[in-house]
Amino acid sequence: MLYSLIQKACLLIVTFWMLFLIVDLIETNTKYIMKTPFTLSKTFGLIMTLMLVTFAFNDVNAQTTTQEKTIKGVISNETGPLESASIILKGTKTGTTTDSKGEFTFPKPLKTDDVLLISYLGYETLEVKIKSDTTFLRLVLTEDLLEFSGALATDQPYKSKRKN
Repeated sequence: MLYSLIQKACLLIVTFWMLFLIVDLIETNTKYIMKTPFTLSKTFGLIMTLMLVTFAFNDVNAQTTTQEKTIKGVISNETGPLESASIILKGTKTGTTTDSKGEFTFPKPLKTDDVLLISYLGYETLEVKIKSDTTFLRLVLTEDLLEFSGALATDQPYKSKRKN
């Protein structure tokens, strides 16, 4: 975050500096066009150098903004690891399950702000947003209340379909 702010400040300063030099170049060449024929090429070289520096500090070229990383983790409940818990990338069908120790490695490298859905039958589903420094997840699932609808029919006695 701080690196991005520094980049933007440098980009702003260099942009204003280039504008100042362009205005100066136009004024200089209109006043002294015959006296100093090489001013244009020197200033043009300086402007091109500044443009190259500006491009180097641009966010598009920063590797930290598009960095993908492999995510590993452990899923458990209050008593221990959960085997076969599902971990799915939100909005896709890409996912994996935990092993007998509750451990997993996501099969696809993830980017910052991707969201993982962690679910297990009888437990609340978690949504985990991947941050720029996330590489390992240690999650504890909490139990979810399961309700069954309908009533048990006990009016009629059980009849065997067997014939004796």
